[in-house]
Amino acid sequence: MTSVNLVADYSDADMELLTRLEHRLGSVHARQRLGIEDDHAQKVFGGGGLNFFHPENWYSIQALMRWSLKLVGMYEKGWRNACNLTLTQNKVEHSLIPEVFNGYRILQLTDLHLDMDETITQSIIEAVCPAEYDVCVLTGDYRAQTYGPYDEALEGLRQLRASLKGDVYAVLGNHDSIRMLPAMEDMGYQLLLNEGVSLQRGGGRIRLAGVDDPHYYRVDNLEAAARDGDPELFSVLLSHTPEIYRQAAHAGFDFMMCGHTHGGQICLPGGVPLTLDADCPRFVGKGAWKWGGMLGYTSVGAGTSIIPVRFNCPPEIVIHVLGSASH
Repeated sequence: MTSVNLVADYSDADMELLTRLEHRLGSVHARQRLGIEDDHAQKVFGGGGLNFFHPENWYSIQALMRWSLKLVGMYEKGWRNACNLTLTQNKVEHSLIPEVFNGYRILQLTDLHLDMDETITQSIIEAVCPAEYDVCVLTGDYRAQTYGPYDEALEGLRQLRASLKGDVYAVLGNHDSIRMLPAMEDMGYQLLLNEGVSLQRGGGRIRLAGVDDPHYYRVDNLEAAARDGDPELFSVLLSHTPEIYRQAAHAGFDFMMCGHTHGGQICLPGGVPLTLDADCPRFVGKGAWKWGGMLGYTSVGAGTSIIPVRFNCPPEIVIHVLGSASH
């Protein structure tokens, strides 16, 4: 049996990063995430992940799609659609939500891809400024590409953080590098990577947990995320993708927030997606849903992937409003 020396060629800066990540995440999680990133660039077919086809990595098709839409005169319309964010309100009622949390508002942002298009990024920042909420959560995909530079994405996150009020919790998606974690936490984002925290209000508590990317890196750990959770507390899970909805429900989570699918981004009339780029049934592909005893919401996202256009699938930021329900 052979082993791979993941640190043999690391520079001093890489070793410093590894040390910080191991201290933050533990040795196994840190080396898994870094190792998978360093193995190879993400592939179009195979190469890992829950599904075989990864269209976000097919860079030649991006240019073809852009050129084709421009040729038929649809590109500008699709780009304007992508800049026009909607504010969606989703009511979440559950018997475990304490009465003091009635009206508690959670702002969810997802699939921002902040280095894809500067105008869209500014539209997102402008949209969140007037929003009223108690806590903000981000459910992954801050970078446009799946590997390579991430400085522009971090700059977008820095600008966004200046526009967000109060505590902000986040998880990473399949486009995000674990190398972004230290800078994000230094900015004031609290990453929940297979871990959880308690949110308090007026003497009541709910639990918020998050997992690392389950779609491509497969480093999600629901057992760790649920650890130390009180079954009497209303529990919320942040996951980049809805693909682990069954596992999350059986792990005892009451409400799951996710993204990744973009709702299809380019849809047929009526909002029917051509693809969700996810190994999951379409009923969890966008909007509110329920499975077993767990409520869920899959946001179509605020940004765009592959090309900066949307058709029949407006981008959104979501306010989830909690309310206690009678037993």
